[in-house]
Formats: sequence, structure tokens, C-alpha cells
Amino acid sequence: MKPPHSPARVMSLTILVTIFAAAIVLPVPARAQTYDPSYPVCLQIYQGIADFYFECGYRTMAQCAASASGRSAQCVVNPYYGGPKTGRSKRQKRSQEY
Repeated sequence: MKPPHSPARVMSLTILVTIFAAAIVLPVPARAQTYDPSYPVCLQIYQGIADFYFECGYRTMAQCAASASGRSAQCVVNPYYGGPKTGRSKRQKRSQEY
């Protein structure tokens, strides 16, 4: 009786499975941007030449600059800042109607 698979076929199948497994495991998942629209200033932190991330949580450039000091980082204006909440409450609107 003949063996179901030749040694060459088993070897090529093993290589194919190894390449497939490496292709699934090796890529690093992409990080979502962390722009928080509640804060006007973000700290851009560099981890490598093209690897960086944002920490948005600063009200002023001075606050951000204190955190950036001595690090590979810079302060940037948050392009998604929603601005201060200036809407009036229901109570304020009602009191002006009377």
C-alpha cells in the first residue's frame, strides 16, 4: 500500500502552514487615534521614526509642555476639539422666557 502523502508534499504543506501562521501572528494591530474632543491640546509622543501616538488631555499648551519636557514629544493643537460647552441649561432658558 502507498503512503497517502510523499515526504516532499508533507514538507511543502508544513512550510505553507508556517508562513500562514506567521502572517496572522506578526502584524501588529493598528491603534485608533486617541484624539479626545474634550481637550484643546494634545501631546504627540514619539516611540520611533514613524511610530507615535497622541495623549489628549491638556487644557493649555503650558500644561502639555510640562509633560513633554525631557521626552521625545511635542504639543499640538487638537484638530478635533469641540470647543467649550456654551449651551444654556433648561433652567436658564426657562427663566429668560418669563
